[in-house]
Amino acid sequence: MSAHPSRELLERLAGARRVVAFTGAGVSAESGVPTFRTTDGIWTKFKPEELASMEGFMRNPELVWEWYAARKRIMAEVRPNPAHEALARMQALVPHMAVITQNIDGLHHRAGSTLVYELHGSIERNYCMRCGRRHSNDEVLRQTGVPCCLGCGGTVRPDVVWFGEQLPEEEWNNAVHASGMADVFFSVGTSGVVYPAASIPFIALDAGAYIVEVNPEPTPLTEKVHEYLQGPAGSILPVIVHTLDSRKL
Repeated sequence: MSAHPSRELLERLAGARRVVAFTGAGVSAESGVPTFRTTDGIWTKFKPEELASMEGFMRNPELVWEWYAARKRIMAEVRPNPAHEALARMQALVPHMAVITQNIDGLHHRAGSTLVYELHGSIERNYCMRCGRRHSNDEVLRQTGVPCCLGCGGTVRPDVVWFGEQLPEEEWNNAVHASGMADVFFSVGTSGVVYPAASIPFIALDAGAYIVEVNPEPTPLTEKVHEYLQGPAGSILPVIVHTLDSRKL
């Protein structure tokens, strides 16, 4: 294992037409995005299912919205880190670059990545459960308590995937297609244990992609990859992009 990209990886990237980066919570954590349990000490008293499930929302919508409002405000303050920025810069160095993410913070978009498949939704979006109308965070956070649809008056919920819900079909299908077409596939900052998302790297592997894992600690995927780069994504990815950029000059 190493923290430095191999010559083979750099050569494959230089010749690659399609590159995919699959990112998880570790990438967001480097920006200071709190994990599920660390938004505020008070939330450690609740089970995840009480705050992120349809059952929990229907039982106590005020509690769930109080938690999401706190997370929305926190995530609005965090900024993309060097890992997000490196993946965005990679777009200029390969013909086709896609990001598949399990994160809901929108940081890949803010960093400049243009093709991002958000498997678990986005905390920056909301929608009415009755009519489907979309609502911005500004619109819902201006309201007190559980926000109501500005169109029909129905209940608005965050546009994120809760426990027990299916992943968005279009995002999932696009992610599967991109993974199956990748020449080089990065798995970055993800534990590899949350399914069905954790199956994405194996789709790329079975299709013949060169698989690179970037993570501080080994995961169930590590023994399957072609290259394991151990360390924080914010340190490793910028080096890869800088070296690749230098080779293309």
